[in-house]
Amino acid sequence: MNGISFKAIDFETANENPASVCSLGVVIVENGKITDKKYRLIKPPDLRFNYKNISVHGIQPGDVENELEFFRYWKSLKLLFDNSVIVAHNAEFDIGVLKAVLNTYKLDYPEFSYSCSLRVARRTWKGLGSYSLGNIGKYFGFSFLHHHALEDAEMSANLILKACKDTDSQSIKELNSKLNISCGFISSDKKHIKVKSNPIK
Repeated sequence: MNGISFKAIDFETANENPASVCSLGVVIVENGKITDKKYRLIKPPDLRFNYKNISVHGIQPGDVENELEFFRYWKSLKLLFDNSVIVAHNAEFDIGVLKAVLNTYKLDYPEFSYSCSLRVARRTWKGLGSYSLGNIGKYFGFSFLHHHALEDAEMSANLILKACKDTDSQSIKELNSKLNISCGFISSDKKHIKVKSNPIK
């Protein structure tokens, strides 16, 4: 698994607006091993929290009112995204959040490809019923705090690493090819190709 390198991410939001980022977890995988983890509490643009969102992740306005807004972190975060392979569970949600917050602050887009650990899990381990992080983590015996951005990102990373091992894949590109999943792509000129599970022949 020495060729497997990617970054797993997870966003949590304060309300129904996808730009209302209140936390971000990033897990860096290099040569098949987790080498770094980053977690940030983030002040949303309008500091408005929906009780439904609070009930999911437990973050409240008082936890982030003195934190920096997303645009303050973007210069360093963009370096993590640029020219990388990004992974998330139900990736279109997290990619949608990223696009929304970049558009809100009028920030430059990074350029990267991405995959989805949810789609990978459905193709790799059939018949599990629910493929939520909580359920699949329990099934494989991973202990983690669901809906904490860093722990969700790490769980997503672990699923990709396990899928690579179980399918004898040496990269995400090879893994996706074996599972007939097309990678998504975000370009610096804001073009967006969504990740896609292609029909299995």
